Amino acid sequence: MHTYLSRPLMWLTLLSLLLSGCAVTDVHRSDPVSRQASWALLPLANHSETPLAGHKAEASLMTLLQQRGIHSLRQAPRPDAMDLLSLPSDQDYQAALAWAQQQGVRYGVTGSVDEWQYKAGLDGEPAIGMSLRVVDVNSGEIVWSASGARTGWGFSTTSGVAQKLMADLVETLPLQ
Repeated sequence: MHTYLSRPLMWLTLLSLLLSGCAVTDVHRSDPVSRQASWALLPLANHSETPLAGHKAEASLMTLLQQRGIHSLRQAPRPDAMDLLSLPSDQDYQAALAWAQQQGVRYGVTGSVDEWQYKAGLDGEPAIGMSLRVVDVNSGEIVWSASGARTGWGFSTTSGVAQKLMADLVETLPLQ
């Protein structure tokens, strides 16, 4: 009888270990930041091999931040000329930061997309890796940061997996 009862427990433990291995997150805790302050979404650097992955992530991130109650949120303007193959530059970030300062924005949300792809193989699972950070626009100080990686199942999409990862990261943002 002892062996019979331990099998379901063993399978449940194995399943929970398998599912917990699909996501990893690291968060730098900070003092609470005001959701009532003015916010700007600054460019997300794309370090992945997928063109425009940073832009795709920004679209979802905007919605997730608004869902958390950040309603005074604007997106920094982009340079007019965009090359799909060009790497993100620090100049783009500095230009967006300068724009945010001119607009009187308090906090800027930025980060990077490090992985946005389907893994090779039969299953073709989506794999996403990214980091997010909130900066004090006036001082340049990073007041919160989080990074994570997540994979999905073969029937998942990269956008869906990315949105789940970003939701988990944004949920740790200490808003007041």
